[in-house]
Formats: sequence, structure tokens, C-alpha cells
Amino acid sequence: MKKIHNILFKSFYVLLLLTLTSFLVSCQALKPKKVDLRNVPGNAADKRKRNIEEGRGFSAMGAIKNRGKGSGNFSFASSNEMWRATLELLDFTPLQNVDYSGGIIVTDWFKENNKQDPLKITIRFLSNEIRADGIKVIIHKKKCKNVDECKVTKVDSTLGQEIKLAILQKAALLKEDEMGKNPKYSPFGLGRPDGKD
Repeated sequence: MKKIHNILFKSFYVLLLLTLTSFLVSCQALKPKKVDLRNVPGNAADKRKRNIEEGRGFSAMGAIKNRGKGSGNFSFASSNEMWRATLELLDFTPLQNVDYSGGIIVTDWFKENNKQDPLKITIRFLSNEIRADGIKVIIHKKKCKNVDECKVTKVDSTLGQEIKLAILQKAALLKEDEMGKNPKYSPFGLGRPDGKD
């Protein structure tokens, strides 16, 4: 009985492996693309231009053109006031993950004193615009009985709202400062903020 069970178990794994292999072989993304070298530009500048046109690259002018459309495209970090405000406000803690293209910042576990449980802050950017619904703040707390036994829970307190409000206020100040430096700046396009050119 045990031999039959082992044979069935091994045959199940072989069948599973064959099935996964057939899926991977038929997967279009894994197949090599045929490239005609006559159509590939030899000049590096032409290659960059072609990659950008096909959406495989980054250009500063493309990022500036798409700025303010609210499409969720996080392509130009230094001009995003929400992003800069968040990084300035979280400079007291080490950061574990900072992914601008994914629109997320995650701090490492930190605590202000030995009596406090460690906290972790996750901030998700849902929009490039300075709006209350454009940012989500999630806070987790870790309670440890000993080194091996820790429980992580989501914190439901006003701390998340306070952090969100501080980020929005700081971002608004950064935006106001940017508008003061550039008198022709307008969030609606070219021209002065008051509409007079």
C-alpha cells in the first residue's frame, strides 16, 4: 500500500511539472522576439529616441508634459510636492522601501523609547495632486512577548490622520513656495496664477 502511495505521489509531481513546463513554453512573454538588425538603429541617440517613443524609456520632457494630469504616473519625483513632503516628514526614521514608480514609502520598524512598541508606517500615493484622497497612511504596531513571539497589528488611531494632514500641509507649503519662485507658474497651464499674462 505504501509503495502504491509513493508511486502515485511521484507521478502527481511529474504530471504537475509537465503541466507547468507546458504553460511556460506556451507563454508569449518568455518567447524570444525576432529582431531584424537592419531595423535597429546603430547610433546610441537614435536607440534612446526609439525606446522612448515605444514607451520603454524615460525623458524629462515627457514627465513634465504628463505632470498634473492625475493619471497616477509617478515619473518625476523631484517635482512632486506630496512625495517631497512625505520624505521630509519621515526623515526621523529609517526607510525600508521607497518606490516612486509604485507610489509607496514604507518605513522600517522604529520606536521613540524602550517602553513603546515598534511602529511601521506605510504611505501609498494614489494621485500626484495635493488632495486628501490622494494619499493613504497605514500604521502597524509590533508587540513582542519575547524575541520569537511577535504579533503585528494594524493601528486604528488618529495618528494616521495626523500624519496625513501634516503631509498635506507640508506639500501645500512646498507648492506655494514653488509658485512664489516662478511667477509664470500656473497649475492650469502657462501664464500667471491670477490669469493675467
